Amino acid sequence: MPAVELAPQHEVHSLYSHHHGWLYGWLRKRLGCSDNAADLAHDTYMRVLVSGRTPPPEQSRAHLMQIAKGLVVDQHRRRVIEQAYLDMLAHQPTALAPSGEERALVLEALTRIDAALDALAPKVRETFLLSQFDGLTYSAIAEQLGIAVATVRKHMLKAAMACFAVLGGDTH
Repeated sequence: MPAVELAPQHEVHSLYSHHHGWLYGWLRKRLGCSDNAADLAHDTYMRVLVSGRTPPPEQSRAHLMQIAKGLVVDQHRRRVIEQAYLDMLAHQPTALAPSGEERALVLEALTRIDAALDALAPKVRETFLLSQFDGLTYSAIAEQLGIAVATVRKHMLKAAMACFAVLGGDTH
């Protein structure tokens, strides 16, 4: 595993000291929660640190905002996934309820699958969702999307490989 090259500490410190208050305020206003704002501001600077590079001074706020916006979107997506999972669990008998650890593992896997599907081309993702969530046959998907059944098969393979890869499988 290659070593992570961190951004120079003095550059991150300067970025933090000049912009943390502004970033925290922007996040607090956007999220309506000071605790979440503090967490995401911290995560934003961690991303800068781990990225190995800091933006030029004139682009600092735009760079920080771009990272923070991505983190806000990620947090929202995780919450939507978590709520859907909890709603599904509410309909299960109590005896079948997973432990807290099992719930956390499932939510982590669902979040990784969601990110993998989001990274796919739109047609590939749509093909997978039509098959898995709408229960359409490959022929029905091909007709609905205006593509060949062979293309549906290729899209399904790509999506399945992406899901398998994020769950720790080897796709090669």
